[in-house]
Amino acid sequence: MAAATTDGRVTAAVLIIGDEILSGRTQDTNLRDIARYLAVHGVDLAEARTVPDVHEEIVAALNALRSRYDYVITTGGIGPTHDDITADAVAAAFGVELYEHPEIVALLQARWGGEVNAARRRMARVPVGGELVKNPVQGPPGFTIGNVFTLAGVPAIMRGMLEDVGPRLKGGAVTVSRTVRVEGSGEGVIAAPLEAVAKAHPAMSLGSYPFFGEGGFGSNLVLRGRDPAELAATVAELIAALAAAGIMGAREIEPAN
Repeated sequence: MAAATTDGRVTAAVLIIGDEILSGRTQDTNLRDIARYLAVHGVDLAEARTVPDVHEEIVAALNALRSRYDYVITTGGIGPTHDDITADAVAAAFGVELYEHPEIVALLQARWGGEVNAARRRMARVPVGGELVKNPVQGPPGFTIGNVFTLAGVPAIMRGMLEDVGPRLKGGAVTVSRTVRVEGSGEGVIAAPLEAVAKAHPAMSLGSYPFFGEGGFGSNLVLRGRDPAELAATVAELIAALAAAGIMGAREIEPAN
């Protein structure tokens, strides 16, 4: 596992695997769901990469990410077809062999009535030293080895597998967010007071997310941090800084992670 960050954060990366994502044929929603799930467990999603169904690309990305972050979650490429090569790549990254896990073989036999063909048996392959990740939805389990969790690419199945990942995570303090809404002012006006408050609170994350619509325009200013008291005080400080800059009517709205 990667060394902990100097600021005490627990971090993770997501590796999305599949030509269909890169071609635009399939729209990825797993990244959003994983980010939200990790946040609840006190783990910061620090990076996401998308790679094609190419063995060398997957191995290189996986080795880079697992050496840098506390956890890596991969999605996609563990099905029965020839282009489902994630298990092969994970095993190669860890320098181990694959074997047919007897529990998965038994599950496949029970589902398909005895004999399981070669394509379906591909889904039973797990790196030596790996452990299973439960799949409560449909099909065989995923697996974990080292600090890597290998999950399905189908969103509903991936979300089900995440429920078995959560208890295995050693997370840090949960990040909390608050949102200040500014209407009728562009980012060019907001930038200076926002930057001043951000510099005064380097341990926090402050970002501006503009909106446009029939009702007007403005920005949602999102503040994220681990200390609820500091976060609340910073919200008040930001609203005061905006008012001092002549930006009136800024108000806090329901927080959004």
